Amino acid sequence: MSKHEHITTAQLDEIRARKHDLIAIRRAVQEQAEKIAEHTKYRKQVLVCGGTGCTSSHSMKVIEQLETSLKENHIDDVIVVKTGCFGLCALGPIMIVYPEGAFYAQMTPEHAKTVVEQHLVKGGHIVKELLYQGTVHEDGSIIPFGETPFYKKQMRIALRNCGLIAAEDIEEAIAAGDYAALEKVLTSMTPDDVINEMLASGLRGRGGAGFPTGRKWAFAKASQGDIKYVCCNADEGDPGAFMDRSVLEGDPHCVLEAMTIAGYAIGAHQGYIYVRAEYPVAVQRLRIAIDQAHEYGLLGKDILGLGFDFDIEIRLGAGAFVCGEETALMTSIEGHRGEPRPRPPFPAVKGLFGKPTILNNVETWANVNPIILKGAKWFSSIGTETSPGTKVFALGGKITNVGLVEVPMGTTLREIVEEIGGGIPGGKKFKAAQTGGPSGGCIPAECIDTPIDYDSLLAIGSMMGSGGMIILDEDTCMVDIAKFYLEFTADESCGKCTPCRIGTKRLLQLLTKITEGKGEPEDLDKIEELAAHMKQSSLCALGQSAPNPVLSTLRYFRKEYEEHILEKRCAAGVCKALMTYYVIPEKCKGCTLCARNCPVKAISGSVKQPHVIDTSKCVKCGLCMANCKFGAIVRK
Repeated sequence: MSKHEHITTAQLDEIRARKHDLIAIRRAVQEQAEKIAEHTKYRKQVLVCGGTGCTSSHSMKVIEQLETSLKENHIDDVIVVKTGCFGLCALGPIMIVYPEGAFYAQMTPEHAKTVVEQHLVKGGHIVKELLYQGTVHEDGSIIPFGETPFYKKQMRIALRNCGLIAAEDIEEAIAAGDYAALEKVLTSMTPDDVINEMLASGLRGRGGAGFPTGRKWAFAKASQGDIKYVCCNADEGDPGAFMDRSVLEGDPHCVLEAMTIAGYAIGAHQGYIYVRAEYPVAVQRLRIAIDQAHEYGLLGKDILGLGFDFDIEIRLGAGAFVCGEETALMTSIEGHRGEPRPRPPFPAVKGLFGKPTILNNVETWANVNPIILKGAKWFSSIGTETSPGTKVFALGGKITNVGLVEVPMGTTLREIVEEIGGGIPGGKKFKAAQTGGPSGGCIPAECIDTPIDYDSLLAIGSMMGSGGMIILDEDTCMVDIAKFYLEFTADESCGKCTPCRIGTKRLLQLLTKITEGKGEPEDLDKIEELAAHMKQSSLCALGQSAPNPVLSTLRYFRKEYEEHILEKRCAAGVCKALMTYYVIPEKCKGCTLCARNCPVKAISGSVKQPHVIDTSKCVKCGLCMANCKFGAIVRK
């Protein structure tokens, strides 16, 4: 498309009509898709994940091989599309062929060549041995991947276009629904109409505490100021979290559109996206999307020829966790060291460059388009009364189906772990789920039927956070988990306030002391007292929430702390200083393999006779246990 001063609503409609069938095929069931495909020039569409996870598993080489093989086989009626994340990251690189909806998993260039030669040729057939086996019935028939356990219970609103469209093609984004809400807002809604719709939807901020989005926008609109700003928090610093990154990689235009709508609603004309530099794919696609939006007249001056001006710039962060806090983020955008500022005044009154500002995270922005197009009533009917809509989780840890999931609020933890996540590998028992990252807590097995929403999580000592969900099994030491998160927050503290700067380090010292077998009973009282002071006195949410992982593990797993202190024992066998290795005489065959591999000569015994470990010499490296072929060595 040639460069425009601005695109008209008629031209948007023309793009949607022209690209409609390509997108419709990807959303339809097989029979419908095959009929729709007749109206396009493409017999097959091959969608390959271009998200960071699959890219790191060489999905770009798969795409290259597909294009090469198609050319070699003189196939010109098949289109190859590089998309964002499909969600099921454990099976990457993922490739889906439409109109069949054939779901190929763990693809390699060799597999891609096979698919072209056997499936994509005219008269070809699906290569069933390369399919994700969860999509194959016992009789060999194919299950639509949307009906598999991983996808069936999901409801994709924020992720609606991720894995569906070519992330670097604005016309596919338009055809999939992006910018339709902006068109509606600029042609038929007043700023008050927009804010009232957001208020009625009940959408709560998806970045942490869950503050109502509509109220935040209303405060900013009511604030007096000749200049206002709209900001996007794409810093995403929680360990194990990659929700926002996936949206930016798969559907960057939905964020640009939502920020423009917010600008119209509050009277702002400039937006900033603060994204960490460690997300190179997301940054690249954002830049492409912004350039395309400018070219099509959807950003900049006189958007859609309707008299509204709005522009967006990218600011790169250096990966400081504290810059996820709204005032620290704004301070960083201003060019200063990222440190939080006292509140009030809140950003809606005095934010970026001292002007009224709204800040939402990527996932929050991704919900704006559906709310405007489908209405607040539709959105508020999903989820729970106090937590409407859906939530995206980055599901990781000891879980079969590692990946990205989006479920209605109120879905239980059990449903996420056992049905969507596929359970714990190796037949291990579920022990806990850590939610909310370093600011959150651990949900124990006895709370596995807890609905996942803002209020329910707070009630059991955890929090939603941005959406990281780390699953822990029976081999996890909860004291060590608490220590891990304290190490992170102590390292990431900006140092501006004493409760956080000193408190995190002191808490970490106490936890380290316990894991090293030097803990004393009174240490638990010290931890709880110090945690209370930090929560009450820290300047920002980083320090206020830093004790949460410790307090939640103390609440539900106090026995483990007591075992570490009183019995000098780590039941999970994780804390090295508390581990002891033993030989089970009845199982030992006297093969001497353990003795030969011991670096400190702590194992003795004759050939074909049970061996003995000298615990005073043992350095607890675990080589003896790793080399024993008879399961004769255990650790306690």
